[in-house]
Amino acid sequence: MHHNDDDPVKEAIKRRNERQEQNIGILIRQLSDENPNLRVRSAGALGNIGDMRGVDPLIALLSDPVPDVVWVALRALGTIGDSRAFDSILPCLKSPDRWTRQGAVQALGDLRDPRAAEYIAPLLNDPKKGVRSAAAEALGKLADSRYVPVLESALGDDEHEVREATRLALRKLAEEPAFRSGQ
Repeated sequence: MHHNDDDPVKEAIKRRNERQEQNIGILIRQLSDENPNLRVRSAGALGNIGDMRGVDPLIALLSDPVPDVVWVALRALGTIGDSRAFDSILPCLKSPDRWTRQGAVQALGDLRDPRAAEYIAPLLNDPKKGVRSAAAEALGKLADSRYVPVLESALGDDEHEVREATRLALRKLAEEPAFRSGQ
């Protein structure tokens, strides 16, 4: 009986991994392409892949002059969930661009870093309803019961979208074991 050391499954897995490595390298290089659409698509793909090697290049994109690029980079960083992005995301909360503020709030909520709540809470008063909704949702994800009074005040927001996001956040907070036990 002839014994062959070449396992076709192992070989296929090896080739797939090599292609994935090449693709990640290509996507990272494309983050600096002059075409903003390519930067947007590459940032989104890196977020979907979730590879930690994309974190630093995505952080670098937060200073991109195109707000769509920044928004997708923020969303990708939130999806990847690496806390190295925290400090780099904070300045985006003060951006004049509403999508950048909203993306930053969402990313910080997705990172689930408890330090984010104090930076997010003031955005419940943002002039844009999408930012206010994202802030309520993020505070719900952070599950810090100290922000219940701030969220309760947002129940009076003029926009239904914000009130609904606030109700969901308060419901999520009420489900937290530490909140229920009064800690």
